[in-house]
Amino acid sequence: MKSKSTTTLLAFFLGGLGIHRFYLGQNVMGILYLIFCWTFIPALIAFVDFFVFIFMSESRFNYKYNPKTGF
Repeated sequence: MKSKSTTTLLAFFLGGLGIHRFYLGQNVMGILYLIFCWTFIPALIAFVDFFVFIFMSESRFNYKYNPKTGF
């Protein structure tokens, strides 16, 4: 089960490399972040992602990024 706080921290500290996308299981996006990391564009996008994750509710995060567990 993926954690919202872990995702937020990864987006802030390692987002320019796409580590938060790999953590969320979005491997294609993570690879694109890695390929274009030299342009610093992924770092800017990760900074926006950081704020998106901060202001996203816990229930919406779980609905979007965690698979249904049957509860």
